[in-house]
Amino acid sequence: MNELVSVFTNPQDAHFWIFLALIAVLVVLWRANVHSLAGKALDGVGAQVQAQLDEAGRLRKEAEDLLAEIKTKRAASEQAAVELLKTAQEDADQLRAEAAEKLEEDIARREAQAERKIALAETQAAADVRAAAADMAAQAAEAVLTARVKGAANDPSIDAGLADLSRFKVS
Repeated sequence: MNELVSVFTNPQDAHFWIFLALIAVLVVLWRANVHSLAGKALDGVGAQVQAQLDEAGRLRKEAEDLLAEIKTKRAASEQAAVELLKTAQEDADQLRAEAAEKLEEDIARREAQAERKIALAETQAAADVRAAAADMAAQAAEAVLTARVKGAANDPSIDAGLADLSRFKVS
């Protein structure tokens, strides 16, 4: 340790002059109030870092709030989707029931229409049969009367009656 002290007390040694220069620089810096400037600079940097930390904290809180809002909206959207699907299913069931009811009504209406057509055809067929029977009766009567008249002499009243019969002929 003696050697170390002798190095700093011997003006012949270079370390002595370096030590004196260092002390002189430190005194000049102390007198120039560099230490307070450095403190202020560090305080400014610290304040900047603190402001950035505060901003990061605020942004984190905003992000957490936004995430909570998004989760709430997502849950609401999922609930709305479930309700929409339920409503769509109910509407589809109702439309299916209405379609079945309309189909039954349509079948009943067509069945009634077919029955009316059948009844009309039966009525028409009965009328055709009656007309054909009347025509055949008229032809038979004409044939009978013609056979009777051939055996008798010409009678003007019978000729007039036969002429009237041919007028009633249905074809």
